[in-house]
Amino acid sequence: MTITRLDISYVVQHLSQFLQVPHLPHYQAAIHVLRYLKGTPNRGLYSASNNGLQLQAYCDADWGNYQMSAKSLIGFCVFLGSSLVSWKTKKQKTVSKSFTEAEYRSISATTSELEWITRLLQDMHILFLFQSHYSVTTR
Repeated sequence: MTITRLDISYVVQHLSQFLQVPHLPHYQAAIHVLRYLKGTPNRGLYSASNNGLQLQAYCDADWGNYQMSAKSLIGFCVFLGSSLVSWKTKKQKTVSKSFTEAEYRSISATTSELEWITRLLQDMHILFLFQSHYSVTTR
């Protein structure tokens, strides 16, 4: 389900870390996810049949808010037309020293993914437009 329901992918990944020795809070969180899924059956990925070939990417970082290790989370999503073709949320391997560093790492991961998708589309002889959006919001 995490392939078509991106809204639960991170929490399912996080809960899966505790499969060997689950405790009551993990069970309660899993039940919460199941209730959420039951209440939102119409959510999921949508792919239009008349899609444009404009490549768009969005990325963000959450600096130091991962409570278990103080590491930042990075995330990005890439659209081809209106269809989501790639996405990722990941805990960074190292602790970022600033919000700017966390954002830079997110941009770097997004750029690597865009480079891979661009080369894949070029290998398939598909012409496309590329557009990138980046904005920083302060807390």
